[in-house]
Amino acid sequence: MTTINIGIVAHVDAGKTSLTERILYETNVIKEVGRVDSGNTQT
Repeated sequence: MTTINIGIVAHVDAGKTSLTERILYETNVIKEVGRVDSGNTQT
């Protein structure tokens, strides 16, 4: 497995955490996408 470091930079409330959750989900790193308002995200 190759590790790739990326940076996601944007203004407050721009969707950085939601994007990160979706990337982790689509690459099979996590089994379900968390929600910011529920407080169950990985980042």
